[in-house]
Amino acid sequence: MSEEDWGNALLVFRACLPRRGRKAADDRRFLEALHFFTVENVRWRALPKEYGHWNSVWKRFDRLSKAGVFEAFFDTLAAMSPSAHLIQMFDSTIVRAHV
Repeated sequence: MSEEDWGNALLVFRACLPRRGRKAADDRRFLEALHFFTVENVRWRALPKEYGHWNSVWKRFDRLSKAGVFEAFFDTLAAMSPSAHLIQMFDSTIVRAHV
């Protein structure tokens, strides 16, 4: 992503965050951690140290997910896109099973 893309994503992400609670130290690093997690398809514990402690990243993801932040984030980004009408669904479901 370009710096302009990151800037836009961060503005939208921060606008979707709950107003209460402590401000996070580095929103971009958190979003980069989520990007790495999804693209590389790794377990939380395998997240590189450069993104912070895996458990801190997971706790923040879990808390924001339950608060509906990511749904609002993707809805807002989609509304900003001139080609949003071409996308029918965004699904990042991963099913892991033990055999």
